[in-house]
Amino acid sequence: MVEEKIIIIMGSKKDEEFSNLICTCLNKLSVTYERRVASAHKTPQKLLKIIEEYEKMEDRIVYITIAGRSNALSGFVDANTKYPVIACPPCSNKFGYLDIYSSLRMPSGVSPLVILDPENAALAAAKILALTNPELSNRVLDYQQSIKAIVERADKKLRSV
Repeated sequence: MVEEKIIIIMGSKKDEEFSNLICTCLNKLSVTYERRVASAHKTPQKLLKIIEEYEKMEDRIVYITIAGRSNALSGFVDANTKYPVIACPPCSNKFGYLDIYSSLRMPSGVSPLVILDPENAALAAAKILALTNPELSNRVLDYQQSIKAIVERADKKLRSV
């Protein structure tokens, strides 16, 4: 049976806390996900094996990659899969946020999307899967409505002051 899932690949264990923000949103949307750890720099063979494992499946997959500093992970995954890849790098002000360029500048034929906010990365991945899943599409709409309701309540509260 074909499953739909988000595969979150982190460059290191240090990225787990950042990935929790993605998982929180995916849980709200009832989207299945798996988390893996592999580095394009330190464990490229392991990373290739992980990608090959998912390529053999008939599942519908969207990858979300999390890697700071030099984000080779997102391009490496994208260059080796037929599935969409969303890069969600935890940018650091340690380098004046210049590390973002390693996610934005990719060679030809390598096209990971870049979304900096973890919740938005999860939402984008869910929307991709929702293209052929009406139930998930409805959950995405409900989620968006809940976000809009927060804004409406804030406006109403401030207007009554």
